[in-house]
Amino acid sequence: MKVRAAIERPDGAAGNWYYRKRAFDTGETMHYDLPDLRLVAAIADSGALTRAAERVHLAPSSASHRLTQLEASLGVALFERHARGLTPTVAGESLLRHARQVFAQLEQMHADLAPYASGLNTQVTVFANTNAINCFLPEDLGDFLREHPQIRVSLEEQPSPAIVGAVAAGQVDIGVVAAEGDFGGLEVTPYRRDRLVLIVAVDHPLAQKTEIAFADVLTEAFVCLHAGSAIHTFMMNHAARLGGRLDVRIQVRSFAAVCRMVAAGVGIGMVPRSSISAVDRLKMVEIADAWAPRDLQLCVRERAALGPAARALFDHLATMGGAV
Repeated sequence: MKVRAAIERPDGAAGNWYYRKRAFDTGETMHYDLPDLRLVAAIADSGALTRAAERVHLAPSSASHRLTQLEASLGVALFERHARGLTPTVAGESLLRHARQVFAQLEQMHADLAPYASGLNTQVTVFANTNAINCFLPEDLGDFLREHPQIRVSLEEQPSPAIVGAVAAGQVDIGVVAAEGDFGGLEVTPYRRDRLVLIVAVDHPLAQKTEIAFADVLTEAFVCLHAGSAIHTFMMNHAARLGGRLDVRIQVRSFAAVCRMVAAGVGIGMVPRSSISAVDRLKMVEIADAWAPRDLQLCVRERAALGPAARALFDHLATMGGAV
């Protein structure tokens, strides 16, 4: 069945945006708006139509009519009716999951727009790798934003190659990347100096080493950051280039957690030197590979073409590396 989806103009009576999906071959139309989705969520949360109607400020008869019309439009029952109230069907659970995602996106939209109503006139977008976000940017951005309270920064973690591509395409104002690879003509300025190192428990056999090649530890059990983090992707790619695969024993959400897990003997880890916390029973081993130095760089398409806020942030971060 061929379908077309479109966002229609606001309903004249209710003033609500609604979503219409039309099947060309059958002529069917599925029509549902935000009040419908809020009603479904309220019924699922309360288990009763009357209480749900009260929550969404509808008369019980209107709520019942809306639910009946919605189910007829979708061609499927969303709730099972029984003496104790209503419970979602499998289809109802599916709609509810999507409805909650819609609500979350709307809240994020409101949060993004609210500063503009308070006089904000600019926002700076920044992509940065895991190292920068975990070790340097919190303090550096904090200092900048305290001095510029009307500026908002949108910060997203990405691997360095993806950051370079996004900056080159004009999708991002400023990138913070590891100092390696091809920058494709972007303007690059030093930001921070760092280095990847191995960490092991003090009683681990590798604790006797002062330096080791990454290829020599591929058989070890690793404590890593979560899949999707820039450094996790980096480690997996380098292991693959060596013809191996990391034995990831456990994944955690922060470098501090990596350090504590390693100290507890769960496995070994690879982290930026700047991230190593003061944890007992931890030994640092240098990585001999040429890519171990992870000095960070700021990259932009052209500094002179940045807006005033982005240029101010770029210059602030550049001072951290002594470039300005």
